[in-house]
Parts: sequence; C-alpha cells; structure tokens
Amino acid sequence: MVCLAHKIPDRASKVIANSPAGFATLDAWLAKHAVGPLHACCEATGPYSEAIATHLADAGHVVSVVNPATVAAFARTQLVRAKTDRQDARLIAQFCAQHRPAPWQPLPPAQRRLLALVRDLHDLQTMRVTEANRLPDAYPDIQPRIQRHLDFLDAEIERVKTTLAEHIDHHDDLRGRRDLLDSVPGLGETTIAWLLAYLGDGQRFACAKQAAAFAGLTPRLHESGSSVRAHASIDKQGHADLRRALYMPAVSAYARCAAYAPFVQRLRDRGKAPKLIITALMRKLITIAQAILKSGKPFDPALHLG
Repeated sequence: MVCLAHKIPDRASKVIANSPAGFATLDAWLAKHAVGPLHACCEATGPYSEAIATHLADAGHVVSVVNPATVAAFARTQLVRAKTDRQDARLIAQFCAQHRPAPWQPLPPAQRRLLALVRDLHDLQTMRVTEANRLPDAYPDIQPRIQRHLDFLDAEIERVKTTLAEHIDHHDDLRGRRDLLDSVPGLGETTIAWLLAYLGDGQRFACAKQAAAFAGLTPRLHESGSSVRAHASIDKQGHADLRRALYMPAVSAYARCAAYAPFVQRLRDRGKAPKLIITALMRKLITIAQAILKSGKPFDPALHLG
C-alpha cells in the first residue's frame, strides 16, 4: 500500500505488488498524479523494503528507510487507534512529511548482489537443517525423498558458496576488504561475507558504535528514579542477520581464541556471565570490522584489543 502525503485529504492511496510489475504500476500511478521527484519513506523490513527503496532511489527519488518502532512511536503521538494497511501507509506519509527522515543510500550493485547471495546461502542452509532433522523420524517410504532433497540442497549450497567466492574475487574492492577482515582472529568466510555486505567500505557509519547499533548489539539500559534498575540487555533493534553471523565466531573467540583471552578475562573478573561475555565479543567483532574497513588497515592487537 502506498500513499501520497499531499493527497491525504483525498485519500490518494494504492495497493501495488512488491515486484517489478508492481513497481511499474507505481511509476504509472505517480505520473498520473503529476508527481515529480519526491521524498519517499518506508519501514525497514529487510529484502521487502529494500526492493521498493532501491527502485525509487534508482528512479531519482529521495528515499528514507525508517525503523518500524519509530513509526509506531509516531502513531502513538497521533492517537491512532486503527491499524490497517491504508492507515499505516497514510501514517508513514505523514511521518515523512513532518519529520523529513535522513535519506537512505542504496547499496552499490556489487554489494547488493553480495547481500543477495549470502541471504540465499543462509536460506538454503536453514532448509537443509530442517530436512536433516526430519530424516531420522520420517516414515521409511518418505526417507529416500528427503535424502534426495538433502543431496539437492548440498549441491546448491556448494554452488552458491562458489558463486559467492567468485563474486568477491571478481571485484577488487570486495577482495581487498575481504583480505583485511581475514586478518581478524575468529572471523570465517561466511561471517566476512555478511560483514562486507552490510558494512561495505566502512564509510556507511561515522563510528564503530553506530555499526554495533545497526546490528542491534548496543546496551539498552532501563532506569527510572532511584528504584528501577533493570538488568541491561542488548537493544536488538537492528539486523538479526548480523547478530546471527557474529554469534558462532564470538563463541569460538570465547572458548579458544588466544587473541581475545585478556578481554574475556577482564569481563570474567568483573563477574560477567558467559552469555554476556559472548555478546560483548559479538559487539567487539563488529566494532573491529568497522574500524578496519574504515581505516583500510589490517587487524592490530595492540590497537583493537588494547
């Protein structure tokens, strides 16, 4: 559902498909309303919002992609009680007109394809885990079909891994950044690919703290007055993809990576539980990756773990 802010009294809204055909319909609809370059706004919903945002940006419009929690907070200030697709579209249009959120920058084509490939690889691996879990308890007549599906998924996973590696090798900038991140202890090929896809050349964020917030790995405090002191937790208002990609490297760093042993010991001495230390390592890894990509210099223990 799309809505034009300056046409809200006239309820100028339209349902379009989130597909190239739907985007063509949107272009024709905007032309019908004599709309030139505009400031478009949508909620961040992963690949779904990225598709329409990229199309509008490529068409020359200013695009903002905002956190759904921001729009929900705005809805409360407007005392909105109903929730329908039409109402949501009108609300986002009003929010954009009143607050003028910061412009969103589409990923460069090479980085865009990289993100699509790592997402595809994750989806295939998720399907394989599901099928592998089904296999032992499946009815005997069904097990061969599940095994054929597993064999197919194994082949596709290897094919995507090969395509992913070739894509990085084919682009000098991606290959150079991969080599920089490969210098970080604990980071493997798949995690590096996720970091390259989201962090790019490191210029997307002004500082490492912003990169951690993008992944939803910054502390969230809950304090009020002198009586409310809830335990701090990570914010999680960020990309779950990055948190998931960083989890196993953090577990490995916690258990057997000598480079992080002093950092882990400092947290242990402060009484931190293993789960909190692993979360801190996830945050440490993404801040190191951001700093390395932005500076263009490989990992330096004295600098990054001092």
